[in-house]
Amino acid sequence: MAAPTNSNLTMTPYAWGMLVTLSIVWGGTFFFQEIAVQELPVFTIVSIRVLIAALLLWAVTALTGNTLPSGLKIWAALFLLALVNNVIPFTLIVWGQQEISSGLAAILNATVPLFTVLIAHFVTTDEKLTRTKFAGVIIGLFGVIVIIGEDALEGIGIAVLAQLAVLVASLAYTFGGLYGRKIQAMGLTPLGISTGQLIASSVILIPVALLADEPWTLSLPGTEIIIAVIALASVSTAFAYILFFRILATAGATNLMLVTFLIPVSALALGILILGEVLETRHIVGLLCIGAGLAAIDGRLLRKLPG
Repeated sequence: MAAPTNSNLTMTPYAWGMLVTLSIVWGGTFFFQEIAVQELPVFTIVSIRVLIAALLLWAVTALTGNTLPSGLKIWAALFLLALVNNVIPFTLIVWGQQEISSGLAAILNATVPLFTVLIAHFVTTDEKLTRTKFAGVIIGLFGVIVIIGEDALEGIGIAVLAQLAVLVASLAYTFGGLYGRKIQAMGLTPLGISTGQLIASSVILIPVALLADEPWTLSLPGTEIIIAVIALASVSTAFAYILFFRILATAGATNLMLVTFLIPVSALALGILILGEVLETRHIVGLLCIGAGLAAIDGRLLRKLPG
């Protein structure tokens, strides 16, 4: 979700600690989903995720003395935000993880800032492309080609479709972030936006899950599956939203972008160490290209280089 840029704020040790924690929490999204897809269908996973997270944030809203958003116009906007920022990307990534590893999904999802700077150039007045940012986008997209290229040459099989699904999810997140800026102008609090869009997501997804998955016909999942889904909802969604906005307030949006570099590392570590996943050389090369592209877009590393 987009937010006002506070580029003058500095990263304290406390802010770095929160940032690393957020990267692990968000990296855990792919890890928990990789476990959940072993026994549960896509819409069931996603609907349970948003429902539990919505209930938790609703409780936080009540305990902190805040109120839920009100007004037809605001809720219409929140439903649209829910569609592009939760429903579509959550569903596509979980579907994709039925065929690809959690680490690869995290790498492909790291393209969100690449799409954001490209699309923001055309739809905003204050986030125009520079030559450095454009070069970063090209380098990052080249990394995507390196990752998917070999599979695509063999035909549009299910593995390619799964990777493309994660990329479309990243594109949806981009539009969600840009649209989130418009909703912020309505005067809603970050907690109100997060809670509202999760409630809206639940309203959209629960009927779909009931119709598509008929969850009452499913076998009771194992304990590790249940734990994974609960952790996905409570830790990687509800807690992640709270931590995200806490970092935003203390370190600013520019510094918050650093989490993009850390999420794939966290997801890869969890996938390799616990799930026994193995990445191919081209996946590592692609990750390095995407990381280089993000570094160019961020700009801070280049400004520190001599010359």
